[in-house]
Amino acid sequence: MDSPAVSIRDLTRRFGSFTAVDNISLDVAPGQFFGFLGPNGAGKSTTIKMLTGLLAPTSGRIEILGIDFAAHPLDVKRQIGVVPEGLALFGRLTASEYLRFVGRMYGLDRETTNRRTNELLDFMNLADEPKKLVTDFSHGMQKKLALAAAVIHGPRILFLDEPFEGVDAIAAGTLKTMLQRMTERGATIFLTSHVLEIVERLCSHVAIIHQGRLVANGSIDELRAGVAASIVGPPTGEKLTLEEIFLRIVSGSGNGATEEPLQELSWLT
Repeated sequence: MDSPAVSIRDLTRRFGSFTAVDNISLDVAPGQFFGFLGPNGAGKSTTIKMLTGLLAPTSGRIEILGIDFAAHPLDVKRQIGVVPEGLALFGRLTASEYLRFVGRMYGLDRETTNRRTNELLDFMNLADEPKKLVTDFSHGMQKKLALAAAVIHGPRILFLDEPFEGVDAIAAGTLKTMLQRMTERGATIFLTSHVLEIVERLCSHVAIIHQGRLVANGSIDELRAGVAASIVGPPTGEKLTLEEIFLRIVSGSGNGATEEPLQELSWLT
């Protein structure tokens, strides 16, 4: 059996007395399109920062492609691509200059870097204004450039933190096609997004984190079956959406708990 592409054991991150990520463990199989979900402040971005070396864990173990991240961080970083929550682009460069810089930093030769830069700029529709600085790009253009930089070296694992935020529908369709082709070729994608319709369409497996703790992990069909079995009353025959699954797991309404009354604004009632 292949070893997991991503393996987390007892991963914890504290900020003073606050525990942002609390002792989570999970495995992501090679070639999997994996969704990592949770409400705002649940610990998603903190987890991705630890998985990509941007933040040191308080405790726990991370293995990427069978490599201990703490012991061999550079070996791991050569194998992964990252689109972080804050894009962290160099605003005073053009898109071409930025991608060439990133390619060379990953150790690509000049010819390969130039060829991939041109292909990526065309693919992302960023080649029309070659002298425009990154700081003058729209947020959607910057997001596409960040994704281009994340894949220029051909990573085996791609970590994406809200990659479709601020991206128009046409560009989102292009990006989704590219990501699906990457998984078809064996790459692993670890995605966080609040757009659950996109996650349901793309991902085969999901994990849900709530208040720093892992509360669900498995295929979407497994989670759907588990939530459906816990619903009180006769079955409706309707297939639960990922949004319904997520809300029931996070709110606890799927296990017989009483739902809180919906809050309203006094001047809108």
